[in-house]
Amino acid sequence: MTLARRIIPCLDVDASRVVKGVEFEGLRDMGDPAELAARYNREGADELVVLDISASFQGRATFVDTIRRVAEQLNIPLTAGGGIRTMEEGRAVLLAGADKVTVNTAAVQRPELISELSQRFGAQAVVLSLDVKRKNGSWEAFIRGGREGTGRDAADWAAEAVERGAGEILLTSIDRDGTRSGFDCDATATIAATVSVPVIASGGASTFDDFLAVFTRGCADAALAASIFHLETHSISELKEFLAKRGVPVRQSGLALLDSRSGRG
Repeated sequence: MTLARRIIPCLDVDASRVVKGVEFEGLRDMGDPAELAARYNREGADELVVLDISASFQGRATFVDTIRRVAEQLNIPLTAGGGIRTMEEGRAVLLAGADKVTVNTAAVQRPELISELSQRFGAQAVVLSLDVKRKNGSWEAFIRGGREGTGRDAADWAAEAVERGAGEILLTSIDRDGTRSGFDCDATATIAATVSVPVIASGGASTFDDFLAVFTRGCADAALAASIFHLETHSISELKEFLAKRGVPVRQSGLALLDSRSGRG
């Protein structure tokens, strides 16, 4: 069975508010996380991602209370992360109602964290958040909310993370983030060809054609966006109808197809 491609809104949270910027900077307030989560749940989102975008930079823990409020509004899978440094912090996020936990900065600094989380909660609950910038024909992995380069090739790091137990890759192009210039299909295709787990493309979505491109040319398993949904430029149901008419398998609201690689349907 051909696996349905997932449409995933993202809530970037700073100080318990949803924000959005350009290339991770110039943040604007977009609303309350729980209210937006409820809206996307009604509109047919396949999953929801909540990221505390300043936690790892400022040394704060993920906003567990925000995650709990968001989870109460959902009957779809929730992925959450930001500043998670230990298995105990990951456990707190999952206990608050998340189905999956993302790790980035701490995982680069101590890759064993991925193994610990995977062994305790299962690979399906561990997502590597991979922020990348193009550099000399390839892509470099960045940490601390996109503020610090690691010197590591993104594809190499993704492969290692999967070997250590990551069950999914959330790939964000810093170059495209908030620019409305389309997903980085080349970066997405490179990572998708490197790993055996689902890859979520993120950064730059503006039009329906951007989603079509990343599912076909970029080989993404899912596509994540923020501004295009927050500003109600396009509805999720309209996007799914557009994709379905062009041969991209998508979940219809209330008629989800089970994707065995990505948790519950």
